[in-house]
Amino acid sequence: MGGSVAGRLFSVLDAFEGGGGGEGPPVLRLTDIAARTGLPAPTALRLVRELVAWGGLERGADGGYRLGLRLRVLGAAAPCPRGLLDAALPALRALGARTGGHADLAVLAGPSADGVLCLVSGDRPPPHATAYGKVLLTAPPAELPRHTRHTVVSPGVLAGQLARVRAAGLAVCAEEFRLGEVTVAAPVRAGGGGATVGALGVTVSTVVPLDRVVAAVRAAAAQVRPPEPAP
Repeated sequence: MGGSVAGRLFSVLDAFEGGGGGEGPPVLRLTDIAARTGLPAPTALRLVRELVAWGGLERGADGGYRLGLRLRVLGAAAPCPRGLLDAALPALRALGARTGGHADLAVLAGPSADGVLCLVSGDRPPPHATAYGKVLLTAPPAELPRHTRHTVVSPGVLAGQLARVRAAGLAVCAEEFRLGEVTVAAPVRAGGGGATVGALGVTVSTVVPLDRVVAAVRAAAAQVRPPEPAP
């Protein structure tokens, strides 16, 4: 990232990509940030304080740092995800009401474009362990950490799953990220049948009848008409 001030600031923000390996938004301590960036601790502390003052980072009561509200606001203002989310909101509301689960829309994100960003919740779930990621990924990511005993961590097995998801136009991921939860997602395609630009889905309890959820997800994804890219 170079030795410029801007480069070091960006490296601090990049340290939060992928989080700390747990659930929910990533939370890192100063020592984690210094280790991930390779910066001396005093330099990392100075940059972190500047980002906190600006609103790019927030410091919790436990001393950990997380991405701040200002970055979320700027991210939400990005034209492609914002327009896509606006187009999908009616379908997302209907899907949530129909299934009783948490409906969301996900896109690929991250430096290597193999991470997943949920546009409603702002969460970054592990792409290999959720239906959203299995819709969006074209190949297994470099790292496949285990989250539950059901998580697929074999690149070969996951590659086979991704091929079947592309053929079926649907992904079902049962208890791979959290026990007791199932995510079901379908692709949102440009132009009614073109390239996949997002994954629309829902997270429900494992006790919810799956057939009803699958039908609801397919119907919701088919309703979304992504905005045309600017010329």
